Amino acid sequence: MEIINLGKDNSIFNQFLSEIRNVNVQNDRMRFRRNCERMGEIIAYEISKTFDYQPKAITTPLGTSNMNLAVEQPVLSTILRAGLTLHQGLLNYFDNADNSLVSAYRKHEDDGSFVIEAEYMASPSLENRIVILSDPMLASGASMVEIYKLLLEKGTPKKLHIVALIASKQGIEFIKRNLPESVTLWVGAIDDELTAESYIVPGLGDAGDLAYGTKE
Repeated sequence: MEIINLGKDNSIFNQFLSEIRNVNVQNDRMRFRRNCERMGEIIAYEISKTFDYQPKAITTPLGTSNMNLAVEQPVLSTILRAGLTLHQGLLNYFDNADNSLVSAYRKHEDDGSFVIEAEYMASPSLENRIVILSDPMLASGASMVEIYKLLLEKGTPKKLHIVALIASKQGIEFIKRNLPESVTLWVGAIDDELTAESYIVPGLGDAGDLAYGTKE
């Protein structure tokens, strides 16, 4: 698995990442959502460099310009609800992409463990498509693997990109073991610790709650 950590390089990306982490800034929900969206836009730009391109003649008011354009648009997939802001950033740049939306949640057991339950999926065929699967937090990695297995019901992608703003080392190791080697992981930061409740430390807290409010 190829891992591309955008936060390792100095860029404006780290400003947005610092703000979604910062307890004094992140409670501004509008700014939190927009920062996640902006990071999605930056990652979309970087992913676009990996696509195949072909020349196309573009007619201007004064002549013709030959430009290299992407051969195909990807399918953007995300996990409701926390993934919506990041998904929107990717969609802002891949504005002709097809979309695949999955509703999933953690079903907690009495012993503190949990399983991933998927309730809903709306998706085009993924057969031989480029798929970009996004979720702001890659914690244990269990949700990402389970959603990938669910997506396979719609066909086998020719290329899978996974996008996360913050990932734990444990989560990365888990998806390495359970996803194809050809997967590329795009991440903003990699944190060392994962709690027993599968929260990333230092992380940022609950991305869904910060974006859309607390839930019962």
